[in-house]
Formats: sequence, C-alpha cells, structure tokens
Amino acid sequence: MASEAAVPMDSMDKLHGSTDITSFTAYSWNVFRYVGDYLHLFGIVVMLLTIAKNKSVAGLSRSTQILYFLVFVTRYLDLLDHTQSSYLVFFKLTYISSSILILALFYMLDETYDRRNDTCNLAIILMPCATAALLLTSDYTMLEVLWTFSEFVEGFAMVPQYIFCYRERIGKDWGANLYVIMLGGYRVFYALNWIYKKIEMPHYSDVQSWIGGIIEIVFFLDFLNFRFTGNSFLRSMVLTVDTKINEISDRVEMKVLGTSRSLKEEARESQGGEIRRRRKADEGAGESV
Repeated sequence: MASEAAVPMDSMDKLHGSTDITSFTAYSWNVFRYVGDYLHLFGIVVMLLTIAKNKSVAGLSRSTQILYFLVFVTRYLDLLDHTQSSYLVFFKLTYISSSILILALFYMLDETYDRRNDTCNLAIILMPCATAALLLTSDYTMLEVLWTFSEFVEGFAMVPQYIFCYRERIGKDWGANLYVIMLGGYRVFYALNWIYKKIEMPHYSDVQSWIGGIIEIVFFLDFLNFRFTGNSFLRSMVLTVDTKINEISDRVEMKVLGTSRSLKEEARESQGGEIRRRRKADEGAGESV
C-alpha cells in the first residue's frame, strides 16, 4: 500500500483510473459513480426534451449552461492524448456536444430567454476559480491546471440557475425543476463515490473535486429546502450579493463604456415588448378583415 500511495496521480488518473494504481481503478467503478453519471445524463435529456416540447428556454439559466460548457471543454482534453474506455468516451463527447447544442438553442430561442432572472455575473465565478486553479493545482501542466479549473467551476455551475429560481420564485415548468434536481442528485452520488473510495483507500485524496462538490451540494440542499418548503438559508444572502455585484458592475461599465448591461437589457426588453404588441395588433387587424 505504501508503494501505491507514493505513485502520483494526475488529473487523468482521477478521471478514469491509473494502470499503476490497480486498487484505485477498481474502486473508482462503483454503483455511486454509475448512478451519478446516469442522473447527469438523464438531466441533460430532460432539459433538451423540455426545450423541444415548449419550444422555449424559459426557466433555464444561460449562464449555467455557459459554465458547464467551460467545465466540459477544459476537463475532457484528455480525450486527445489518453486511450479510454468506450463508456468514458461516450459520456465525455455527449456532455461536450450537448452543451454546444443547448447554447445553440438559447441563441435560436432568444425571444423566450428570461434575462431578468438570469443575473449572475460570471466574472465573479470565473476569476476566483482561475486563481484557485493556479494556486491549488498539483502540477503546472496545461491539462492539470485546466482540470483543476474545471473542478472549481463545476462547484458553482448551478449557482446562476439557483439565482434564477430564487428570483422566479415559482417554477413554471416541471422539466426545468426536474433538471435542477437531477443535476444536484448527480453531485450527491459523486460525493458518496468519493466517500466510498476514501473508506476503501485511506490514502486516496482529491481535494479539488471535494471542494467543488461540497460547495455544489450545499447550494443544492438549500435549493431543495426552498423549492419544497419555501424556506432558504442562502436565498437572501445570495440575492443580496448578486444585486450588489451587478450594481458595482453597472457603475464600472457606465464610467468606462458610458452604458451598462442593465440599460442594454431594459432597451432590449422594451424593443421586444414593442415587437410583441405590433404582432398582436397585426393579428387583430387580420381577424377583423
């Protein structure tokens, strides 16, 4: 066991096991991991089916989808230089391609996107995650730094969606709520996977993943409490911080650019409302003819 512990594990070993650490490989494939993987996959399928059924992205945060896209493209670069099982290749390619498809659907269905509730400032998430990745990476190679970055970003990837739901108050579609629950459940089962491996292998350590996972699970449990009881320990704090950050961002943009994101959004919403009113007027005129 001592000789196994002495063998370093890079990010690729953490993802799909190492031929040098047979016990790590064996314990990595457990029921908790499988359940987590399929909850993640089914969550994506539910979201795509919901968008297709409604022909709308209402109830969904585009910021969360941007963060997941960044997570996938920075984490799965190992596809380029590691031989992997068909199981892993399938899931990784599915995650990357589905994230691109979802962002394309947001572009195509832009009129249905609710910007008013999707207020999370991504720079406040990405900058600390990039700093943490540089400070806490186990090896200063591009793949390792990007893998560490992806772990921290994933810990906050659902935060914009939670903020969206906190502002929306009442979920308008069961599909969006089911998507959030499945993604949160995926992280809970991955945490059980880490606990199982730690029990079986006391020397096992993956601090970056654990930090991101704990952050995400705390937000998820608070969201469940909010959705089913109406109570939340984090909602007030999260919305207050989000509002303050956006106010500061608007002031900076006003000084530098002479305009701000909020003013642009108000103009866009006003223009969209005018277009909808014209459409209704045209429809009414057509019916009266």
